Amino acid sequence: MDKPRRTYTPEFKVQMVLEIINGKKSLGEASREYGIKDSVLSRWRQEFLERAPQLFEQEQRRDNQAGRMAELERVIGRLTVQLEMAKKSSEVRTICRRETADGTGIDAKGQISGTPGL
Repeated sequence: MDKPRRTYTPEFKVQMVLEIINGKKSLGEASREYGIKDSVLSRWRQEFLERAPQLFEQEQRRDNQAGRMAELERVIGRLTVQLEMAKKSSEVRTICRRETADGTGIDAKGQISGTPGL
């Protein structure tokens, strides 16, 4: 009957790899002490060393994304202000063209025109 397959946490694997890389234990010592095959520890060490550069690439990518996010937030803010100005300008033009119920109106300069009774 086969032994059940053991699983190890990522934290445990990192601890083992760092002990081997830092020279605290040799591959054979770690293998004997923890009951893990040399080939498994060797594979963990290799994966660790191959993936280590990705950690720093992700850090740089996050920095680039943060800069891009700030740029987009500035653009959104500017466009929001422009939209609000356009809405207010449109409202002013609408008011200027509209005539009141008694026949008076407001011209483009804001002057009341067509005052009844005069």
